[in-house]
Amino acid sequence: MKILLIEDNSSIRNILRMSLEAEGFIVDVSEDGEDGSFMARTNQYDMIILDNMLPKKRGKEVCKEIREAGKEMPVLILSAKSEVLEKVDLLNNGVDDYMTKPFSFEELLARIRSLIRRPHKLETEIITIENVAMNTNSGKVTKNNKELYLTRKEFSLLELLMKNRNQVVSRGNILEHVWNMDGDPFSNTIEAHILNLRKKLGDRHKRLIENVPGRGYRMNARI
Repeated sequence: MKILLIEDNSSIRNILRMSLEAEGFIVDVSEDGEDGSFMARTNQYDMIILDNMLPKKRGKEVCKEIREAGKEMPVLILSAKSEVLEKVDLLNNGVDDYMTKPFSFEELLARIRSLIRRPHKLETEIITIENVAMNTNSGKVTKNNKELYLTRKEFSLLELLMKNRNQVVSRGNILEHVWNMDGDPFSNTIEAHILNLRKKLGDRHKRLIENVPGRGYRMNARI
């Protein structure tokens, strides 16, 4: 899962980023409302964590722009204010949840998981292709009912390919969904992870995960 964290306080931003990455999330960060709004509207994220009092644009304005751009990912806002009218105003402008500072990371994590489980588009928890099954909630992948050990990046990459079965997924799309914005688009990182996935899936003949020259990768499933 990929999260955009928009927070101007460097201490809070760094702690949250490290804590979320330790939980397996891919995290991009922004320090102000203007940049954060642009990132949210031009990239694909599973969730936005948004501070309310930001430089350049406040959280409410950022959320409104995100919704006007047609983006439906959950938005959780962080604010030092706890007034009911403030919360109502934010909820009316497209915010999905609201947390008052200070807060515990455990509660934030529970809210994140609750929002992610509440999809705007109904998705199946279990994805199955051939003899490979993925539980997107538990993070488990099995082949022939035997559990496979995958790294976080391998799981995210396989999830992207399985959700887009029989469709070509470009390198750019993979970098955007699986790596944060610090990823190097010219490295062989993707190829190395594809190679590891094929080994773990027993896909020696590249039948399951196919390389489509000049376009990207496709996970093949018989319909």
